[in-house]
Amino acid sequence: MPEIRLKPRREKPVLQRHPWIFSGAIESVRGTPESGETIDILTSGGEWLARGAYSPLSQIRVRIWTWRETETVDEAFIARRTRRAIASRSALAEDPEITAYREVFSESDGIPGLVVDRYGDFRVAQFLTVGAERWRHAIVGALLEDAGCRGLYERSDGDTRALEGLPSRTGRIQGVEPERPIEIRENGLKFAVDIAQGQKTGFYLDQRENRVRFKSLARAGELLDCFSYTGAFTVSGLSGGVDRVLAIESSAQAVEAARGNVVLNGFGDGRCEWIVGDVFVELRRLRDAGRHFDMIAVDPPRFAPTSSHVPKAARGYKDVNMLAFKLLRPGGLLFTFSCSGGVGPELFQKIIADAALDAGVEANVIEWLGQPADHPVALAFPEGRYLKGLAIRVGE
Repeated sequence: MPEIRLKPRREKPVLQRHPWIFSGAIESVRGTPESGETIDILTSGGEWLARGAYSPLSQIRVRIWTWRETETVDEAFIARRTRRAIASRSALAEDPEITAYREVFSESDGIPGLVVDRYGDFRVAQFLTVGAERWRHAIVGALLEDAGCRGLYERSDGDTRALEGLPSRTGRIQGVEPERPIEIRENGLKFAVDIAQGQKTGFYLDQRENRVRFKSLARAGELLDCFSYTGAFTVSGLSGGVDRVLAIESSAQAVEAARGNVVLNGFGDGRCEWIVGDVFVELRRLRDAGRHFDMIAVDPPRFAPTSSHVPKAARGYKDVNMLAFKLLRPGGLLFTFSCSGGVGPELFQKIIADAALDAGVEANVIEWLGQPADHPVALAFPEGRYLKGLAIRVGE
């Protein structure tokens, strides 16, 4: 088996079970490992540490499969881990009020680069790294064992895949072609999801519990839904008692889907105002027009895909939240989020605090928000905690 040796004193993260080895930590490579091939990881002195998938084009040069020297990484190993991840979501699978959730979450489930989301009786898979791609056959086989799964669809089109030197690939893998859209249930609400064309795998499953909390805190008044996508926070607000919603989204196609979701849940579209445009531009227009709202949701796309983008992302988060604070009525509630892995919880809170200061408002965090249990975070892999959120009440 090919192997790498780490530079002196670079083994500590591996010993602490962090699953990534960056190119700068590697002293030498023995053999000529292929992309995605399993290799052994040794200390500079030759002691065995772990075994992982080699990625020659990525800055994350190795993603670790196992820290057990006696454990063989083969099709049975990959299939076993896939089944284990799915089985760990059995409570969600048995809940009739939740028909869409994450079944496999990459490093946190011991399968770096594999994401699998369940939408009713369909699965959507993303093979985002060369390691996951190399074991594609074993993964697909494990995913198709479930008799209740009518079809498996692929959405391997994320930017992580491009960083691994892999081309985008989407389409049906096996089974019947999925309906477009698929109707899902989420805690008493219904949503139509396009798994073929929607963002990520079609829906933001990681916000499921935050939408429940948002609904519980909603009250009569006006809601501003920024980066509204297909209207999940809009529908949650209406369900919680909001009178009217102004939603801003850059995609006209997403706005049409959002309109449909409002009607699907029994709310008249006349209670909603839709703006297709740039959130930053539209918030300034609303400010200049003297508009104010009782609740605001700010759930932007990822501003920082890599750590090098963090400074620019921080400016973006501060700008959009400063404008949101200025648009809130006294006593208003802001739900604000970051899904940028490079922006940690402490930095995110600091950014939002600076935004409140610049907006001239006093505010309190009433709740920290994050990702649900089907998006687990391995203790040794804090990067898995990518979704950060704050529920904030501004002063009267």
